[in-house]
Amino acid sequence: MKCYNNAVSMTKKEEVDEDIHYMRIALDEAERAGREGEVPVGAVLVRDGILICSSHNLREQQRDPSAHAEILCLRAAAATSDSWRLIGATLYVTKEPCIMCSGALVNSRVSRLVYGCKDAKAGGVDSLYNLLTDKRLNHQVEVVSGVLEDECATLLKNFFRERR
Repeated sequence: MKCYNNAVSMTKKEEVDEDIHYMRIALDEAERAGREGEVPVGAVLVRDGILICSSHNLREQQRDPSAHAEILCLRAAAATSDSWRLIGATLYVTKEPCIMCSGALVNSRVSRLVYGCKDAKAGGVDSLYNLLTDKRLNHQVEVVSGVLEDECATLLKNFFRERR
């Protein structure tokens, strides 16, 4: 996990280009996870055009079922912020968050989620549940899906193919 307290803002780009830029950083984290024997999922948290932190899955290394890339990023961002509320932040993650991570996104008040590929077996955003846009909850998160989808899905498929 990395924190970037003194990061330099990117110049203003189109939102799509910015999403691709940060998703590539999340993919680098996911590749690192795979090399370490973790399920290759990476996450990056950005606020006001500044990269705040990045992480990848560490469940095996930490022996912690909650050590998903998203949770680790949210924890690091809150620890380096003046609040646990991450209003105005965007989380980039290579795979659709599960229900645990989706709940954490709602509870931390993240404003926007950008993810790569869907998770048909455990997705809490679009595939199985729609937690982030559920109007019954006290906060909704803007969702953008499919950014570098093929690259994100291929990384996961190759990882599991090698494990079998």
